[in-house]
Amino acid sequence: MHTTVHLLTEVPAQTLPARSLMAFTLASHILLVPFGVALPLITLIMHAHGLRRNDPTALLLARRWSAVMAVQFAIGVVTGTVLSFEFGLLWPGMMGRWGDVFGIGFGVEAWAFFLEAVLIAIYLYGWRRLPPRTHFLLGLPLPATALLGAFGIIAANSWMNTPQGFSLDSAGNPTDVHILKAVFTPMFGPEYWHFVVAMLVTAGYVVAGVYAVGRLRGRRDHYHRLGFTVPFTLAAVFTPVQFVLGDSIARQVFHKQPVKFAAMEIVWKTETHVPEYLYGRLHPDGSVSGGIKIPQLDSILAGFRPDTKVTGLTSVPADERPTTTQATITHFTFDTMVGIGSLLILLALWYGLLWLRRRRLPASPWFYGVAACAGVASAVAVECGWITTEVGRQPWIVYQNMRVAEAVTATRAPALWTMFGLVAAVYVFVFGSFLAVLLKMRTRWRLADERGTAQHALETPESDTPYGPRRSTSPAGTTPEPGRGPSGPRGDRP
Repeated sequence: MHTTVHLLTEVPAQTLPARSLMAFTLASHILLVPFGVALPLITLIMHAHGLRRNDPTALLLARRWSAVMAVQFAIGVVTGTVLSFEFGLLWPGMMGRWGDVFGIGFGVEAWAFFLEAVLIAIYLYGWRRLPPRTHFLLGLPLPATALLGAFGIIAANSWMNTPQGFSLDSAGNPTDVHILKAVFTPMFGPEYWHFVVAMLVTAGYVVAGVYAVGRLRGRRDHYHRLGFTVPFTLAAVFTPVQFVLGDSIARQVFHKQPVKFAAMEIVWKTETHVPEYLYGRLHPDGSVSGGIKIPQLDSILAGFRPDTKVTGLTSVPADERPTTTQATITHFTFDTMVGIGSLLILLALWYGLLWLRRRRLPASPWFYGVAACAGVASAVAVECGWITTEVGRQPWIVYQNMRVAEAVTATRAPALWTMFGLVAAVYVFVFGSFLAVLLKMRTRWRLADERGTAQHALETPESDTPYGPRRSTSPAGTTPEPGRGPSGPRGDRP
């Protein structure tokens, strides 16, 4: 107990506001990441379906989703830029010492970000202005650039979890950097694919959830059926894949970061036949209260045998492991993530078995109610995954090489709390504006679908087929001005 108190007094006062600000901005930004990574792929799948089936509804959905993709990207620019600045402003100790080792990941992400911006602009501009096949082909690199951006971020994060690719001089500074080793760390592969598939699953369920709500409100037309089926099928296919990847990365943590694994499973002492606790709270004396105890299951899950030895938190000194509070937080978020993943597998099985047996979508309102909640649940799972990764690594910001307290800024705590308040206010405005724009777009599109008159087409040209002839923008019964009608230079086909 005396050791714990002594350790707490050594933590700089600015650590708490710095960590709180970083956690807030990261938790906010991560909500947009699934759409940045996966929405381009979902949109292009719908686009391909529309071209292959000559389905104007599919093309209309792809066009509208591309507009959402552009708005989301613009918001992501703001939140992502803030995060980039925070690395240098809040954690100068880490960036000053280790930036030359793992900074290549941020460079890759920046290049991917700019390239994706150019490609999104071309893709948006191409509707009506390019031949359909050419337009589609120009959009194909979009998913690759999104994956490249994720590559850069995960390369940096996986290095922080399992740092390698350098030597230390007598002063403890890194030298002799090997870039490839620094990028492709032991945790990179498991973490990268786990992250990418999580983005696909989350974006698929969120997009499908919008049309599931429409279904519950009685909209059972081709538009809502297709808008639900394509993203939901993609998410359902990848859900069991994600569960396998999640099990793989947990096993890698067991081998590469045993103390983090001990925090995830609230294991106090190193021993065999370790029980599994579903939730539960760890206390400073090593006891666990609450939760459901399943004998020997943790050892079985870790090594497939009940006599598998699991490293406990007390295997290292108190200043090299998470506190009991941090371990409990890590355990709660890990269990929540696994629990949500298990429920999503049941939902995917429900959908898949019914499709295989009857070749049609489920008709039960219960199914669509659960499907509408799946998007929110998967977003919660993504947040829990990042909390598990970051809190479970404490007190290290670079695992076993630099503590958080060594990396934090020297800026005084009151100034950081003020900065936190300002950033929070800006984010409320930014995300409020984002939601307002999405609601405005939804209302405009719904009116376009419900009132397909020529006059309404004048007000909302989105009601036109993306590659079909544009409706005349002249009042009914009049002749369009030369060069401004459907056959003019802004007609739908070049």
